[in-house]
Amino acid sequence: MPKRRDVIGAVTAIGLFGSEAHAQARAPSRASRAPAAPAGTPATTPLGPVDTLGRQVLIIDADTGATLLEKSADERMTPSSMSKLMTAYVVFDLLKQGRLKMDQELPVSERAWRMGGSKMFVQINSSVKVDDLLHGVIIQSGNDACVVLAEGISGSEAQFAELMNDYAKRLELTNSTFRNATGWPDPEHKMTCRDLASLAAHIVKDFPEYFPIYSQRSFRWNEINQENRNPLLGRVAGADGMKTGHTDEAGYGLVGTVKRGERRLILVINGLPSMASRREEAERLMEWGFREFENVSLFRASDTIEEAPVYLGEQLKVPLVGGRDVLLTLPRQWRRNLQVKVRYDSPVPAPVAKGQELGKLEVSGAGVPPMTVPLLAGADVAKLGLIPRIPAVLGRMISGA
Repeated sequence: MPKRRDVIGAVTAIGLFGSEAHAQARAPSRASRAPAAPAGTPATTPLGPVDTLGRQVLIIDADTGATLLEKSADERMTPSSMSKLMTAYVVFDLLKQGRLKMDQELPVSERAWRMGGSKMFVQINSSVKVDDLLHGVIIQSGNDACVVLAEGISGSEAQFAELMNDYAKRLELTNSTFRNATGWPDPEHKMTCRDLASLAAHIVKDFPEYFPIYSQRSFRWNEINQENRNPLLGRVAGADGMKTGHTDEAGYGLVGTVKRGERRLILVINGLPSMASRREEAERLMEWGFREFENVSLFRASDTIEEAPVYLGEQLKVPLVGGRDVLLTLPRQWRRNLQVKVRYDSPVPAPVAKGQELGKLEVSGAGVPPMTVPLLAGADVAKLGLIPRIPAVLGRMISGA
């Protein structure tokens, strides 16, 4: 009978919360509504509770999808202008498909011109290039620019909102419902911190050619210069996007991204009482995330994790590989406490096909959610012919293995 092979050892150069390197942030399926945390409740983290003024907060690592901090992250909330990330995502995708052009001009309707709230200040009965409208949406948070884009793409803002909902389904934003292109208050226009963080990660990954617009500090249109409202830009090292939001109901919110070296963190925070508290909380929590956690490569796709003995194979052993790069996010002080277990049935019966799953690698640690990575055959191993098999079979019978 084959024996179960376990290799157990402490690991000092790996991390936790693993996922494929450069994979999009994906959230597990959760209930559509999560209970709100009581006022003053701290956020939860792998390191213990952390106080925050935000009503809803989430910090994720964009590459591994690890959750560093969360508070009511799955509560459906009013996203305000932060939902303009979806408006921009739709436009970016249509540009990438060639269905829109940056120099294409779209007409400004009276409805767009009359939009209240933050504005780009487009002129009624004029036409504006998609390029300028995108800058108006991203940098100036222009509600009027959003409506011009929505009407130009779908004929009406209501139809464009349905397109936003279609994109949300494709991106698996399961707790998001869009009713307009602007984030204008509507009782059914809702998102969660987790969906906003996932959407931000998609924009960074899917549209590197357009994402730099989010880092531009100002934009001038109609003789009016407006500064980017993102409070992290110019204050936090590596800050390069994304979008603020505010309504009386929701309070002040922010989706922010910061990249330092190869690491990118995404913060979503909402429900703050003032612009100053939004700036201070966002800066403090971003610095906390970079200070307390690190990303470490567990292994590369072709690295041999273990060599497994093969029964009746033309080769005596087969390499076990992960088959993909694995990048993990690790609280710095837990680095020495991690354990790795390699599990597979030994010996592996021939024939073996390259890429065949033969075992699992398990990563765990004190208080750490376990991670499992399939181990694959790194090479083909053919079965021995009849004559060469006879000594191997006899030897196994004599040894009783």
